[in-house]
Amino acid sequence: MRRLLAAALALIGLTACAPPSPTASAGKLVVAGYGGSYQQAFEQAVLPGFEKTCGCEVTYIAGSSTDTVAKLKAQQNAPQIDVALIDDGPQAQAAQLGLLAKLDPKTVTRLDKVEKVARLSGDVGVGFAMTATGLAYNSDWYAKNGLPAPKSLADLADPKLKGKVVLPSISNTYGVGALMLAARAGGGSESAIDPGFAGIKKVAANAFTFDTTADVSNYFLQGQAVASVWGGSRVETLADKNFPIKFVYPAEGAIPLLATANVVNKAPHADLAQKFVNALLEPAIQQKLAAEGYDGPTVSDATLDAALAARVVGSKQAAGMKALDWAAVNGERAAWTDRWTKEVERS
Repeated sequence: MRRLLAAALALIGLTACAPPSPTASAGKLVVAGYGGSYQQAFEQAVLPGFEKTCGCEVTYIAGSSTDTVAKLKAQQNAPQIDVALIDDGPQAQAAQLGLLAKLDPKTVTRLDKVEKVARLSGDVGVGFAMTATGLAYNSDWYAKNGLPAPKSLADLADPKLKGKVVLPSISNTYGVGALMLAARAGGGSESAIDPGFAGIKKVAANAFTFDTTADVSNYFLQGQAVASVWGGSRVETLADKNFPIKFVYPAEGAIPLLATANVVNKAPHADLAQKFVNALLEPAIQQKLAAEGYDGPTVSDATLDAALAARVVGSKQAAGMKALDWAAVNGERAAWTDRWTKEVERS
């Protein structure tokens, strides 16, 4: 798939970035982003095409979103990173700290094609890939035990699931999502979180562990877990291993989880950085990112075949999701973490 992606990008030529003039400086772009499969996909399929058409060299630095933001903070007086690929929660924090620059619509010409849910405040960064935080369940186990598919977070509090639920820790984004699903179900919000704690404690009574890694695959594979709050793209990746797992958009509304592309404030190669962000919004790249890891496109003109479209967040699902107010969440997260430890994990 990655070889096919590389070939496709070579054909389209990443038209968002015109080749430099013979007298132009080639430059060296530094991109900090996700590790693992994301890094492999970028290094093998995205970066070579961009380097060829822009006459520049790209260095990719792998790390978690929080690690990348920490680097940006440490380097804010003399930035060494041009583009930061980070989750929407840490991105909001970085934007608030003034670590990110506004996108230039004259260069990032694809902004008007971006779905509303992926447009960020003031166009300081943009969502380039999207999944959903919702419910994951083992369909075989549910059928054998006579349980209907879960429809809302509250269904994970069913006594028949005692010791069979893995909940994400509030230390990762899925944990925040679980808390907010409970809050919304109880009429709460980011600024009225009590219903969230009341609801999540009922589900926590069935949890045998609280995962901090954001990857609960092994719990499902080993039969320890049959239900969780998890991301749609991760569910589909596990399903590819012929595991009977399904994803549910809960009745209280799934929560969008965005991978964002950002130009660093005072980036050494700001113009190249803007062009790189625009390239990530091209339909061909969006389509291949969906095929690689089941991340839904964030642009309206990316088309997927029916089989793939059924497994990613599409325009219809995106329209029904409400993004978190990350500024409010980040302002309360330390207090929520302390409360979660005392009331949820120790209850």
